[in-house]
Amino acid sequence: MTDPRYPHPALGIALAVAATACFALLDTTSQYVGGVVPVMMAVWLRFMVQTGMTAAMLYPSQGRSLFITKAPGWQLLRGALMVTSGTIAYLALQHVPVGEFTAILMLVPLAITVLAAPLLRERVSALTWALVAGGFIGALIVIRPKTADFAGGLHGAMFLPLVLVFINALYQIVTSKMVKTEDPGTMHFYTGLTGLVFGTVALPWSWAPMATWELWGLVGLMGVFGSLGHYLMIQAYHRAPASLITPYMYAQIAFATLAGWVVFGHTPDGWTVLGVALIALCGGLGVRVR
Repeated sequence: MTDPRYPHPALGIALAVAATACFALLDTTSQYVGGVVPVMMAVWLRFMVQTGMTAAMLYPSQGRSLFITKAPGWQLLRGALMVTSGTIAYLALQHVPVGEFTAILMLVPLAITVLAAPLLRERVSALTWALVAGGFIGALIVIRPKTADFAGGLHGAMFLPLVLVFINALYQIVTSKMVKTEDPGTMHFYTGLTGLVFGTVALPWSWAPMATWELWGLVGLMGVFGSLGHYLMIQAYHRAPASLITPYMYAQIAFATLAGWVVFGHTPDGWTVLGVALIALCGGLGVRVR
C-alpha cells in the first residue's frame, strides 16, 4: 500500500540514484585536481558555484523565503560540518582511490546509529554493534597499504575517510533535527553560503594561479556536481521515505568504482572487493535493523 505522504516512491528512488552519480563524479573530479589546486581554493570555488546554483534554482519558486531561517546557529554548524567534510574529502582523495573512498563512506548510516546513542539517547542493540564492528573491519581491509598503488606504503591520510564518516554522521544528525523547523532549500542555501564565507576568509593564504582554464572548469564542476547532487537528494526525500531510499545509496560505490576505472585505470583487487562487500553487507543489514 502506498504511503499517502510519499505518492511517488519510484521517482524518489530514481532521484536518489541520480544524486549518488553526482556525488561519485564530485569525488572523481576532486581526486583528479587534488594535489594541483590548493584545498581551500578548491573549497572556495566549489561553494561559490554551489551557492549561486542553489539561489538560481530555488529563488524563482521560494522568493525571499529562501533566506529566512529560524535557526541561524544551527545553519552555521551544519555549514561548518559540510566545509570540514569537503576539506577532508579533498585531502583524502589524494591518497585513497575514489571507489574505495566511497565504500568507506557507506559506513555513515552505521555511524549515525552509534552516535545516536549518546547524542539522542537512543538504544543501540548488540546486533547493531556487531554490524558496526564488521563494517569497520571492512574499512580497514579497504585502506590497508597497497604498494602497487601507493609506493610510500600506509599514509596517515588514508585513515581520513574514517574521520569523514563520523563528521558526515554528525552532519546527518544535525540535518534530521533541523528539517523539523527549517525549509530544506533554505538549509541547502545557507550550507553553501557558509562554505563560501569560510573559503573566502582562507583564500588569501591559499590562492595559487592555475595552469590552465581546464582546471578552473574542473573545480567549477565540483560545485555543479555537489549542488546538483544535494538538490536531487532534497527532491528524493520529498517523494520517498528515508528507509526506502537509503539502500539505494550504495549505488554510489558502483558509480565511483566505474569512474575510477575510466578516469584513473584503477581496478580493485580481491581484498578490496572483500572489504567493500563487507561494508555493503553490514551497512545494508544495519538499515534493516534500524
